[in-house]
Amino acid sequence: MAKADEHEKTEKTGKDESAKSGRNRSMDVAAIRAKAAQVVWLICLACALLLIVGALLIALDANGKNELVRFVKGAADNVDLGFFDRQNGILKFDEGSPRSRVVKNALVNWGLGGVVWLIIGRVASRLVRG
Repeated sequence: MAKADEHEKTEKTGKDESAKSGRNRSMDVAAIRAKAAQVVWLICLACALLLIVGALLIALDANGKNELVRFVKGAADNVDLGFFDRQNGILKFDEGSPRSRVVKNALVNWGLGGVVWLIIGRVASRLVRG
């Protein structure tokens, strides 16, 4: 009789441990997915910030010989997705002075590109989280 009780306790303990390990695995997967979603969001946020800071540097007529300014503008050119190019983007301004056109094109196209990166980041992070 005592052996039957011990056997029954062992079975219950084994089932409990199995259920706990299953919960731990699902928690681990959820934690990994949450971290991956954060990484995706941060990458998209960095791309959006590059575009926005690049547009501001153009609007403020920052020194083009400065390495940091060149780096930000070059990086923004690389992440503008091709649709939001500052010279040939979705919207192209042809009126006004040449300086005014450059500023408007950069602010509008790179600004829209920044918003698109934020939307992509939010959607992608939610998809990764599941």
